[in-house]
Amino acid sequence: MKSWAGLLAAFALSAFPPAAQTAAAPPLTLTQQAKKAEVIVRGTLGPSRQVKEGEVSWLVYPLTITETIAGDVATLPQLEGKPALYLLDSVEGLPTLRADQEAFFLLYARRQDSPFVGFGQGVYPVENGRVTRLDQEGLAVTSTPVPPSSTPSPTPIPAAPGTAGTPPAGPALSGTPGAQTAPGTAGTGTDAGSSTPNGTATAGGAATPTPTPPENPLADPGKFRDALRAAREAK
Repeated sequence: MKSWAGLLAAFALSAFPPAAQTAAAPPLTLTQQAKKAEVIVRGTLGPSRQVKEGEVSWLVYPLTITETIAGDVATLPQLEGKPALYLLDSVEGLPTLRADQEAFFLLYARRQDSPFVGFGQGVYPVENGRVTRLDQEGLAVTSTPVPPSSTPSPTPIPAAPGTAGTPPAGPALSGTPGAQTAPGTAGTGTDAGSSTPNGTATAGGAATPTPTPPENPLADPGKFRDALRAAREAK
């Protein structure tokens, strides 16, 4: 059985494409993120608001916390007496957020340009009951691409010399004793080696099932939460 540390590393690095990793901070494994976070919560975002403090402009998302995994939520910045996420307005490279978005948030308590550990890495949205990742386009990423099938293509069989232009044999004429219809011709509707639904046809007519990408076990919110707590407790 894989350790929590191994699963955390695989989830944070393989599910988050290199192109999506922000240039403002080096990529961190989920274990590193959990250890750096001062507060880890599961919650839902409210509609964003522009908040001006002197010459500094913030994009602020009220945060309704449903579960505290680590830290003291009272240390988080607040808006109108409730926890909120403050993102420095006009800063590039931050993940795309939306109102009513549920997620696990790995946060710094002090206010800075981004509240998320790793600048934009510490956001794990929960979509349809599964934990996902966000890239910089705001798209949920849950699994790695499926490699192309290794089934070799059937090798074409050249026609025998002298057979070009010869019409195919049809069904036997009615009334001929012992006449039978050849397999794969009229009446069968399927030729040997033809394509088969839900798979890739091979030379012998057998279909190769399309592989289904395995789901990361940490996509389960309960297991994800337990893995975060285990990472915090690990020395």
